[in-house]
Amino acid sequence: MLDNKTILITGGTGSFGKKFTEIAFKDYKPKKIIIFSRDEFKQHKMAKKFPTSKFNIRYFIGDVRDRERLERAFENIDYVIHAAALKQVPALEYNPIEAVKTNILGANNIVNAALDKGIEKVIALSSDKAVNPVNLYGATKLVAEKIFVDANAYGGNRVRFSVVRYGNVLGSRGSVIEHFLNLKSKNIKEFPITDLEMTRFWMTLDESAKLVIRALQETAGGEIFIPNIPSMKLVDLAKATVPDCTFKVIGVRPGEKIHESLISSDESRNTKIFNGLYVILPPFFHTNVIPKKYEKFSSVPKNFIFRSDTNDRWLTVEEVRKMISGETKAAEVKECLKTPLN
Repeated sequence: MLDNKTILITGGTGSFGKKFTEIAFKDYKPKKIIIFSRDEFKQHKMAKKFPTSKFNIRYFIGDVRDRERLERAFENIDYVIHAAALKQVPALEYNPIEAVKTNILGANNIVNAALDKGIEKVIALSSDKAVNPVNLYGATKLVAEKIFVDANAYGGNRVRFSVVRYGNVLGSRGSVIEHFLNLKSKNIKEFPITDLEMTRFWMTLDESAKLVIRALQETAGGEIFIPNIPSMKLVDLAKATVPDCTFKVIGVRPGEKIHESLISSDESRNTKIFNGLYVILPPFFHTNVIPKKYEKFSSVPKNFIFRSDTNDRWLTVEEVRKMISGETKAAEVKECLKTPLN
């Protein structure tokens, strides 16, 4: 799928962009990868791992809020992966218009620039927080999903837009694991937990990058691709990183859910089970490609809900320890993982 293709990643210096770049150059032969982001220092750091002297990679400073800059960057691009977003929930609750400018208006800029430049395929990254959102981040991601799905009305099957929606990623920047390890480094054994029953969906960075590659391969335009991923309790994640920790319940924060959803009951009416994935089909078919592609695949049961607390797949503490060990290279993580399970 990626051989001889020029791929641009917005927000490419983030955890996802770096992992995708690593896999692309290891397993495929892309013509070029362009990292589009607004932070020149992060580009400088990424260039130490992926120097332009050894990899066919270019670093392009720009902001998704800037339509003109996007159009310049989108020249001669085959695929766009839109990973740029503001996503820190408390910060966005305090700065709502900034979230709108980046996550919604930025998404619209991506769509318009892709249509004008004839990009072959565009995949946008979304979040479980977009399902029945209770915070501004989730609300902006829901709107962004709608913008990308409905953009296929203008693409005419010439430009295809799709979305991947998934949960928390182990090893990503800003992960709660970093917070737990920071507390451990300060010899703090009592961890603040919002709710002892809190659950989340989890996947690895490697899985998230390969999901996007799969979406690039499968997209007919307008789908929301959702991986069948496991759940775990936050308390189990804490025990997996620091086995002898204790907990102090501090209460659910504003804009936070106890459990997250990846598919709502209303969305289940348009959801197919597709070769190990869930695929939410668009409400309107702008071409006959979508119905033909998915007509032979089964729908999910009536009133199906994919929620982190009712999931039938769960990670054990030991499985999470193995995931962390594989995803995180920091010495302090490996050291903590040597501690026997309680």
